[in-house]
Amino acid sequence: MAWNESGNGKNPWDRGSRKDGPPDLDKILRDWQRKLNAMLRSGKRGGAGGGGGDGDGGSGSGDLGIPLTGVVVLLLVGWAATGFYQIDDADRGVVQRFGKYTQTTMPGLRWHLPWPIETVDKVNISVINRFTQTTSMLTADENIIIVDMVVQYRNSDAMAFLFEVDDPIGTLADASESAIREVIGKSEMDYILGEGREAIAEDTQVVIQNALDEYGSGIIISKVNLQDVNFPPQVESAVQDAIKAREDRERLRFEADSYANDVIPRARGAGARQMEDAEAYRERVTANAEGDASRFSALLTEYRKAPDVTRSRLYIETIESVYASSNKVLLDAKGSGNLLYLPLDKLMQQGGSSSLPGSAVPEPALRSPDAADASARQRDDLRARGAR
Repeated sequence: MAWNESGNGKNPWDRGSRKDGPPDLDKILRDWQRKLNAMLRSGKRGGAGGGGGDGDGGSGSGDLGIPLTGVVVLLLVGWAATGFYQIDDADRGVVQRFGKYTQTTMPGLRWHLPWPIETVDKVNISVINRFTQTTSMLTADENIIIVDMVVQYRNSDAMAFLFEVDDPIGTLADASESAIREVIGKSEMDYILGEGREAIAEDTQVVIQNALDEYGSGIIISKVNLQDVNFPPQVESAVQDAIKAREDRERLRFEADSYANDVIPRARGAGARQMEDAEAYRERVTANAEGDASRFSALLTEYRKAPDVTRSRLYIETIESVYASSNKVLLDAKGSGNLLYLPLDKLMQQGGSSSLPGSAVPEPALRSPDAADASARQRDDLRARGAR
């Protein structure tokens, strides 16, 4: 790469713009020329005085070679002293000989062949630089957005930064714009505006670094930040409506999830409870059926031993169970001439109250001894007939 090409700004023959280079050689030569002329004039005066005293004017002119040699030596020493330079801890020195790279020097006091043979450029490799970039682009779902991006970088290789790329900062800007367009173009708008901003910044940093490494630019990307992601002003109102609708959708979804989390456990609990009730009912019915079957088997055994007695007993128990809740009064008046008085109105009232839930079956309010004897005889007759 030529030294006078645009973008580099490094011309070894232009010393007027270098603040950290050696002093102006023309000025040094003029200073030494004035000193030499003064020494020559003093030498001529000394030679003329010596010729008048001794008649030998040649000895004065023969001594002029000594001051000329001293001047040359001083010039060489001063020129060599201009080759010393200091490199700070954060810098690296890039030494060029007639514009060609020679070496990279580390921090400390260094020396190189003075100008115009060698020159040194100092490159800071520790400071974090940054630049901002604003660009508009299309997303994967064909929405236009404007991205404000900040890229932080530092120079990692001084020689590569100076010589490998013609315009390192311009190359970094182009690579950054290309990378953000690539990443945004693969993402949808909702993802970019929501949870995807950090991931997009990280992916963009990786793409930029890969491009710079491929160019050999000597630049390391420290951080990429998406400061702002906006829409063009012409569509901002419509976008705000879309954002509000999306927020409403999220809110309703959360409410639905909360309702489902409340209803589903209760429904599952009710279903489990019904299953347990059904199991209990099945076990109860099965146990009752097994008990009835056992009683029937036992009754069948007794019936086979004494059929008439068993039949009469079953009949009487059935009649008792039927008439136990009846308000009818049955009398066997045969063989009894006693007049029986029954308070039917009170019996009817007691029978009505007994029909209520939980009421007990009332006993007759008044029963005579004859009626009790008649009832006892009736039961004995029934048992006797059953026995026959």
